[in-house]
Amino acid sequence: MYEAAGLPMQGGDGEKFSARIAPIGAALGLTGLGMMFITVAPGKRAFPFHNHLGNDEAFVILEGRGTYRFGTQEHPVGPGDVCAAPKGGPDRAHQLINTGETDLKYLGISTNNDPDVVEYPDSGKFAVLAVAPGTSFVDAHLKFIGRAEETGDYWNGEL
Repeated sequence: MYEAAGLPMQGGDGEKFSARIAPIGAALGLTGLGMMFITVAPGKRAFPFHNHLGNDEAFVILEGRGTYRFGTQEHPVGPGDVCAAPKGGPDRAHQLINTGETDLKYLGISTNNDPDVVEYPDSGKFAVLAVAPGTSFVDAHLKFIGRAEETGDYWNGEL
């Protein structure tokens, strides 16, 4: 479906993270709701364990088997399961891992509140993303990824 629309993208570092991602929400004309079709190979993850401070997410499992990390819990998932990831702190962090033997395919659906702040509890990083209208998080207008201890002085460089 998404390949016919010319939408697939590759994502990840190839070791733990590898996925084909199709941002289909904009292609469907959605403006306040994001949607991605995601395919993850066995043993891989599409995204690091993370939480959003500005957006809710949900995942609908279409094919395959996996594990849904949510906060400190892990849940087995399969076709027909729906996983919720409400916005909030690290207790709402989430990640889908393909623990099955075939591709894990799912829809990722989210609100499109902009900007968003994303925390990554496993690595201690955070990201600030501002997405221009008509683009996706991949093409963020403003993107900063770092760690809290890298914060600069408010007045540094001001005239």
